[in-house]
Amino acid sequence: MKEAVAGELAAAYHSAIVDDVRANGYRFESGRLTVHLAHEFGFCYGVDRAVDYAYQARRRFPGRAVYLTGEIIHNPHVNDRLRDEGIRFLSDPGESWDALGGDDVVILPAFGVTVGDMARLVDQGCTLVDTTCGSVLNVWKNVVRYAQDGFTSIIHGKVRHEETRGTASQALKSPQGRYLIVLDRDEARLVCDYIRQGGDRAAFLERFGGAVSPGFDPDRDLERIGCANQTTMLMSESLEIGEMFRAAMTERYGEAEIASHFRAFDTICSATQERQDAVITLLDEQRLDLMLVVGGYNSSNTCNLARICADRVPTYHLADPECLVSPGEVRHRPIGAPSTTSSPERVARGWLPASGPVVIGLTAGASTPNNIVGDVIDRLGRFTAAG
Repeated sequence: MKEAVAGELAAAYHSAIVDDVRANGYRFESGRLTVHLAHEFGFCYGVDRAVDYAYQARRRFPGRAVYLTGEIIHNPHVNDRLRDEGIRFLSDPGESWDALGGDDVVILPAFGVTVGDMARLVDQGCTLVDTTCGSVLNVWKNVVRYAQDGFTSIIHGKVRHEETRGTASQALKSPQGRYLIVLDRDEARLVCDYIRQGGDRAAFLERFGGAVSPGFDPDRDLERIGCANQTTMLMSESLEIGEMFRAAMTERYGEAEIASHFRAFDTICSATQERQDAVITLLDEQRLDLMLVVGGYNSSNTCNLARICADRVPTYHLADPECLVSPGEVRHRPIGAPSTTSSPERVARGWLPASGPVVIGLTAGASTPNNIVGDVIDRLGRFTAAG
């Protein structure tokens, strides 16, 4: 039913402003304002496909309840529109997995679901619409292979992220499967130190207790490891963590034995990499007064784009255009704020130069539709016209 929903999707998420900016060399000029738009930004193929499938599912099953297991992507604007379409979220208050049955349609989000959740939905007889991204499925394939061959999966990701939970569950499809999740270089360094020289087993398990498979034993399960990652993590960090583990295993077992103890595959999503590369190119080529990064505060790939930018120029991570409150005030998520923060938003004042030329860089996470990007550009134009 792709053609049946194409018009509705265009009306909801298309932006004529963005089309014009692209046609003008990804540059917007109005009065004292210049905006440089990264050449890769916003909806990726996997997100576009997931949203498309959700709209199609609502049309395909008009007389049946249609559910999502949780957010289809990490963008509040898109998720709220799906609620407006009558799609119910099992993560919303008042909804229950226990009540699902054979008459219900359940959409699986772009991040995928755990092996256990999939089995439960099948057992309950639900009709499933699977929008799991192909890049995520590629990670799962490698993790399953690790487990089958007796390798522990070291997953660079966020423990509570839906994708990482799904990936970890894939490691347990084989009886000998094990996993350990590391968030960043610091956690990876702790594990590498244990690989090299051992340590206090109880302290290790206390430190990583919520990020390991049941029955995990570092003395046993770190002898053979394979690296994987949440597809939306910072590419450079994932690659560096992989090299850290390779070096630790080489030091422990020797170069001649490394193939028996270490494996790695590049499982960074191509769209994530393209957006990170594009923003680096923008920062290299343009002199910017500030950078705006637009996307959900719980969007991993958006947070990582903001991290890249913040190392080079003042940067504000915005959830939506309304965060641009006025020329003197902006609501934003501080760069590097813990993902567990319930209310990460802060207010900054004096963010926009009050006079003279101003050059702003702009990008958006892979779950941000064009209409949001266009509205940001429009609002910036109005702010600077008044300045």
